[in-house]
Amino acid sequence: MTRRPRILITAPYFMPVVERFRPRFEERGFELVVQDVEERAEEEDLLKVIGDIDGVICGDDRFTARVLDAAPHLKVISKWGTGIDSIDKEAAEARGIAVCRTPNAFTIPVADTVLGYALAFVRNIATMDVAMKGGTWKKIPGRALSECTVGIIGVGDIGRRVARLFSAFDATVLGTDIREIPADVIEDSGMEVVSLEALLARADIVSVNCDLNPTSHHIIRAETLALMKPTAFVINAARGPCHHEPDLVKALQDGVIAGAALDVFEDEPLPEGSPLRAMGNVLLAPHNSNSSPTAWERVHESTMKNLFDVLESRG
Repeated sequence: MTRRPRILITAPYFMPVVERFRPRFEERGFELVVQDVEERAEEEDLLKVIGDIDGVICGDDRFTARVLDAAPHLKVISKWGTGIDSIDKEAAEARGIAVCRTPNAFTIPVADTVLGYALAFVRNIATMDVAMKGGTWKKIPGRALSECTVGIIGVGDIGRRVARLFSAFDATVLGTDIREIPADVIEDSGMEVVSLEALLARADIVSVNCDLNPTSHHIIRAETLALMKPTAFVINAARGPCHHEPDLVKALQDGVIAGAALDVFEDEPLPEGSPLRAMGNVLLAPHNSNSSPTAWERVHESTMKNLFDVLESRG
């Protein structure tokens, strides 16, 4: 009897639609293995199930070299989304395992989220809401975005969209990147390209939109936070390890910066005892800035296609 290729599903956003798409897998002779995952599968979780798996549709799961060594049949890891920093790509390539993703997957909803946080901060929306519901009638001074300087760290697909949105509000837009920023992006948004240090010193709002890599790991830390204005805000809708959480907490507690909006965290889900949960100058969300039915459907299709293409090409 011919062995059926087994497909492991660990992507939380794909799990609710597995049954809708199951016929596509079955018509190709693939057997589905759905693992119960809340946020991500850790190394030990994967080691328990990976031994006879041929392909994976994953989220931010920890595909380490140890996991890959335990997967003799594995041919493809198809990431549901864009970021693949949780996958040891070099180890996968060395073992002949394809790693696929969907570039530009969530540019629009993530950029919208950044804009929403910025407006909430400069217009004091959350602060006034809490005050009013607590019985206080007090007019709190706010600013228009046109009076603000926005600094964008990482001017890729999302960073470019963020720049375009803020430029539409007549904000002053600064950008920095380890790669050269294309001239058309600069012209389209009126962006001024500056060093990281200059951006942090001048910006009223700092938006982290870079990939997680050795240069961006803990890019927001004590030393860089100290360069910022005490009235400035940090928004991180990229990757949790782009900020050093203890340093950020201390900066918020000590008034080094005015506030932060965080969609991502170093440890996810955010621990119940995290001081961030009790801070009035922090806005929190559960790694959900990708929320968009249109984007999700596109990523469902792209992720399956990537998986099918690799498996069918290898027979």
